[in-house]
Amino acid sequence: MTVLCLCTIVTRAQIVLGGDSIGGPVKVDYASPRTYEIGGITSSGTAALDQRLLPFHVGDVIEVPGDKISKAVKSLWSTGLFEDVEIYATRVQGNLIFLDIRLEDRARLSAFGFKGTTKSEENDLREKLNISQGNIVNDNMKITCQNIIRKYYIEKGYFSCEVDIKEIPDEKIKNAVNLLFDIRKSKKVKIDKITINGNKEVTDAVLLRSMKETKEKFRFMPFYKADTAIAYLFKHKGYYQSKDIKDHLDNYFADRVKLRIFKQSKFIKESYDQDKVNLINRYNELGYRDAVILHDTFYVKNKNMYIDLDVYEGPQYYFRNITFVGNTIYPTTLLKQLLGINKGDVYNQTLLNKNLTMKEDGEDLASLYMNNGYLFFSANPVEVAVDGDSIDIEIRIREGKQATYNTITVEGNTKTNDHVILRELTTIPGQLFNRADIIRSQQVLMSMGYFNQEKMDVQPRPNEADGTVDINYVVEETSSDQLSLSAGYGATGFMLTAGITFNNFSTKKLFKKDAWTPIPGGDGQRISLNASVSTKYYQYYNFSFTEPWLGGKKPNALTIGVYYQRQNNGYSRQDVDKYAFSSITGASVSLANKLKWPDDYFQMSHTLSYEYYKVKNWSGYFIFPTGYSHSISYIFTLSRNSINAPIYPREGSDIMFSMQLTPPYSLFSNKDYTYATDQEKYKMLEFHKWKIHMSWFTRIVDNLVLNVRLKFGFMGCYNKTIGISPFGRFYLGGDGMSNWSYDGREVIGMRGYDDGVLSPNVNGSVVGASFYQKFTAELRYPITLNPSATVYVLAFAEAGKGWLDNRLYNPFDMYKSAGLGVRVYLPMFGLLGFDWGYGFDPIPGLSSNAWGSHFHISINQSID
Repeated sequence: MTVLCLCTIVTRAQIVLGGDSIGGPVKVDYASPRTYEIGGITSSGTAALDQRLLPFHVGDVIEVPGDKISKAVKSLWSTGLFEDVEIYATRVQGNLIFLDIRLEDRARLSAFGFKGTTKSEENDLREKLNISQGNIVNDNMKITCQNIIRKYYIEKGYFSCEVDIKEIPDEKIKNAVNLLFDIRKSKKVKIDKITINGNKEVTDAVLLRSMKETKEKFRFMPFYKADTAIAYLFKHKGYYQSKDIKDHLDNYFADRVKLRIFKQSKFIKESYDQDKVNLINRYNELGYRDAVILHDTFYVKNKNMYIDLDVYEGPQYYFRNITFVGNTIYPTTLLKQLLGINKGDVYNQTLLNKNLTMKEDGEDLASLYMNNGYLFFSANPVEVAVDGDSIDIEIRIREGKQATYNTITVEGNTKTNDHVILRELTTIPGQLFNRADIIRSQQVLMSMGYFNQEKMDVQPRPNEADGTVDINYVVEETSSDQLSLSAGYGATGFMLTAGITFNNFSTKKLFKKDAWTPIPGGDGQRISLNASVSTKYYQYYNFSFTEPWLGGKKPNALTIGVYYQRQNNGYSRQDVDKYAFSSITGASVSLANKLKWPDDYFQMSHTLSYEYYKVKNWSGYFIFPTGYSHSISYIFTLSRNSINAPIYPREGSDIMFSMQLTPPYSLFSNKDYTYATDQEKYKMLEFHKWKIHMSWFTRIVDNLVLNVRLKFGFMGCYNKTIGISPFGRFYLGGDGMSNWSYDGREVIGMRGYDDGVLSPNVNGSVVGASFYQKFTAELRYPITLNPSATVYVLAFAEAGKGWLDNRLYNPFDMYKSAGLGVRVYLPMFGLLGFDWGYGFDPIPGLSSNAWGSHFHISINQSID
């Protein structure tokens, strides 16, 4: 048998000439190939032959050995499907040659596993590798898997990660293998030092802060080589006098203090590349528009990453003359005022572009035009002269024509009906385009709570030819319904509490079988049902329903609510002498509507409320042990809410003013209440109550947010002889979750203290405040903004107090506390809070347990 190895392909792909032949053995002269006609082609081996891959067929005349044989082997091998390719000459009859093509299948994947990983890492890797049983196992597949695994661990800081792949034949399946990815992560590689060379005017600290993701590892050595710095100060006084003290402090602490709380110091190549761009952008913002990175390198030494950067700063430039051309709608004086850049200011291209098109407060040139319909407006700043360190800018404006809305569409709403979304929008077909309206519409959609605030998008589709624009709002549904269930054991025995709220309900679909998935929804109605019961002492039921668009034409929200609460002392009702109870039955109806003035963030509501208090043989909590009271009141509320997201607001404010009034019954009669019994005084409750709540959100940097809240409440009376009502007072302190409102009290949470202890204390008993105030400052930072589980941490400081009479009010005499907390938002359960607070101020007449260290649990906004 004669063998021809085609070494240019692989050692496993070859042609073999031999076998039986008429007239003697086949002789192959490689210097003089022979011409044969193919008499037949057969196949053998474990793989099937697709003859369409061959460059020859039966009846073709070929040279042996020759190019077509080589091309056949290359064609079959290039498919990547075969482990072995061989072509045999099985026999020769005259000028006829018979060929057999033997193909061996590549091994197929049976299963794969990991060594050296955690369970969560394994789950992540299985998703990223995207391989499955039956895939062909070849070198390309294995190299791809290695690269994916290494990239995954490098992003986690394991820069020295190594991956070996072991093929293990499957004992049960022929020609199948199992892959074992043996991963050696080593230790995380952290950035120990970033060295910047060549910067003379801009400090290391400023440049390192511009690198948002590439950070040096934690370091706290504030006094390291302090003596050297002091000695340098005395030797080079001129250097220290030439710069601001802040720059010197930056330089001093740049190498000595690195606090890593929210940013890790792992090295990620993609982030590093972006941070090099950020560094140059920072130079540009400071007027160094010629700044470049001449050379950079990164390397691992002693299991730490080191980065060296050589920069060229160049001269610092300044704005000189700024002119406008092409503006006909607005005068140049107004455009210059909005631009906010003057002659002599440091040249800052980023600030220039921002003031032209991207200011967060909307006070830029683009907003000026686009809020008046000029969608096709553009402003192009051009450097027309560079003279030394001064630059002249010409801003070339193209105003275009005004555009109107054509079609308004919604995409991604799988549950909420289109009309529920469209009715909330301020972008209406036929009206002039207004960018402020689009931003406002997006805020309204976020505030509905039905959609993922991080995935919301607006897609304008302009058509300059006809002067119109289509607007497409992109949303992603998220669960807005909430379920609560808890059980516990306390002074009243075993307590079970359950509640369910459907925030996007539809009464129209109640009788449509297909709409129950699992409940009918999509029309924006709200139904809430809550219940708390103990074995025999306590029961509470509450039901409310809200129709946000009463009549379907205007945003008039109708809310109806009823509740019942009863508490007894545990004795049987048949035991008339010992049985005691108290109960409250209440109902309310409210109508709220959105206002257009002063702006469309305002809402006004009117509420009629009725409460019936009944008590028998119950002393200690009520002003009379047996009796009843009626409360009929009107509540007026005016609020303004401009926060930009409901779950984790970053900007905006929420302000509320409310006034609650009862009829002044005592003023309608001529009765002298000086010697009236408590039952006579409080048979019909009369009072006036005023409340102000204010909350501001300010973005400090990125998603770090400062929230400042103020709360005030005042309760007064019409008749001084009757005095302030003992019902409905303010109780300050604790987590704000107390349900034991036997007397209609309002519970205001304040961390670091027990429930209600910051309200007036008379003869050892907390009686409730007629006036209170509370101040809160919180610094918040998110751990994750995933809508299925939003988590953020916070640090807070609070001050507050309640007074028995407003004449005793002292705004500087308040109890103070501070602490830390975490908030977890789960769509089915709402916002859960876990806080530790420390109350700093002792409370006269109470034990030390009432203040000091306290842990609090809150639900939704109970503690806020």
